[in-house]
Amino acid sequence: MFRRGNITEITYFILLGFSDFHRIKAVLFVVFLVIYVTTLAWNLSLIILIRMDSHLHTPMYFFLSNLSFLDISYVTSTAPKMLSDFFLEEHTITVVGCAVQYFFSATMGVSESCLMTAMAYDRYAAICNPLLYSSIMSPTLCVGMVLGSYVAGLSASSSQLYVILQLHFCGPNVIQHFFCDMPQLLVLSCSDTFSAKLLLAILTMIFGIINALVVMISYVYIVISIMKITTAKGRSKAFNTCASHLTAVSFFYISSSFVYLMSISGGSSTFDRFTSVFYTVVIPMLNPLIYSLRNKEIKDALKRLQKKGGHY
Repeated sequence: MFRRGNITEITYFILLGFSDFHRIKAVLFVVFLVIYVTTLAWNLSLIILIRMDSHLHTPMYFFLSNLSFLDISYVTSTAPKMLSDFFLEEHTITVVGCAVQYFFSATMGVSESCLMTAMAYDRYAAICNPLLYSSIMSPTLCVGMVLGSYVAGLSASSSQLYVILQLHFCGPNVIQHFFCDMPQLLVLSCSDTFSAKLLLAILTMIFGIINALVVMISYVYIVISIMKITTAKGRSKAFNTCASHLTAVSFFYISSSFVYLMSISGGSSTFDRFTSVFYTVVIPMLNPLIYSLRNKEIKDALKRLQKKGGHY
């Protein structure tokens, strides 16, 4: 801490994390470590598989490999700090470090929201315009969508980072969570937070609500197109091409909406923390499993990789 005139300004925060679970601290550490390592292994394996198998060089798997990259980056922005705090007596993080952590997690979160929207459009083009799919989802458009997702994430988080760095913190300095989030920082700030709250509301509207609406509208058209297919086998095949994405996007938006509503209401209960673990740590682990479990193309690619390995 240091004094600015007559005001004592906070230079670091204390992340409560799961320090109040003394009896099961070792169990929680092992569980979270296994989840983190599994997340890295599954997502990295999926990226490598997609890169190595030419049969998977399609728009859907191009988006999926970028989703895996975002999931790895997103979970890495929070999990290592959370895991290291299990062994530290003081769970401190500087104000700048807190802002940087939020910058990276917000970048990945917004980018993933935009990428989910791009993947919904890809499924819309595949189901509703199958004959024109190749021309619609051109390599140029796919790369542009992915780059646009990253740029959107960087732009949204950069503006929030600038706002956070303008805030002053005079105490208290305890964040009852395991990572830094904008709503919690606004509660602790002794500055005028109106502009920061307004910016957060605008960004939530643009990258949360609007993206979710686009995804929903895409799936309305997809369902209508599937219902027009005359054969049950055809309907089943068409539904299977988008079932994985629909499952993943449902998990993403439902959990993120719940966590956001809890954070703006000032929620800091044990339930809120474990819900945030599901959103920030568990979902990135589940995504590659959701996309691979009933995916024949992924299974075929694994078989080809095994046969190729058997020849060496």
